[in-house]
Amino acid sequence: MMSRICLLSSAYLAPVQYYTKLYAYAEAYVEAYEHYVKQTYRNRCLIASPSGVQALTIPVVKPAADKCPVKDIRISDHGNWRHLHWNALETAYRNSPFFEYYADDVLPFYTQKWDFLFDFNEAMRAKVCELIDLHPKVAQTASYGFMDFGGRSDDCVADFRNLISPKISVEADVTFIPRGYYQVFREKHGFLPNLSVVDLLFNMGPESLLVLRDSIQEDACQPLQNL
Repeated sequence: MMSRICLLSSAYLAPVQYYTKLYAYAEAYVEAYEHYVKQTYRNRCLIASPSGVQALTIPVVKPAADKCPVKDIRISDHGNWRHLHWNALETAYRNSPFFEYYADDVLPFYTQKWDFLFDFNEAMRAKVCELIDLHPKVAQTASYGFMDFGGRSDDCVADFRNLISPKISVEADVTFIPRGYYQVFREKHGFLPNLSVVDLLFNMGPESLLVLRDSIQEDACQPLQNL
């Protein structure tokens, strides 16, 4: 995989599956020009709460047009979501091994206002990569549709824009094998696979990178689709 390229959607504190692509592929492109799709990881993440899996959703401003590029989607301040999301993260992970260690790095994303969802997601993605010592080569797409990947054949590009979705079983992704790791509520709920990367970060800290490595099926290949 290391010589290949992957194509990803924008995602809010994306699941572990998403970050295995950033680990495995030499380059990643984040789609900026697709039409915004509701009820996806683009504005939703899943965490392990005391009562089980909990979804945290960023409210967005309804676009003026039906088909709006994801890069132009604005974040809404409706419902005091920043405060609610941070409280949910604190409740879920305050007893995890690394919450106190990383909390000061994550908190500013919930105290500062961001205008655009895409920018917010990318800033959080960059910070998480920094915290787990992951250094992917990432760029955003310049258009939607066929793209010139530096003269390389498009069959070297793996498209995960729609495959990584809360509506699609992880079993559909043959390159991803969820590996178990410590979770605060594992004795109560069992291991909950493919939650937000923040679950991995707060529970495993520096060992997050090892979990990503061990969750990759290296001999599998996903073809380019839907370009």
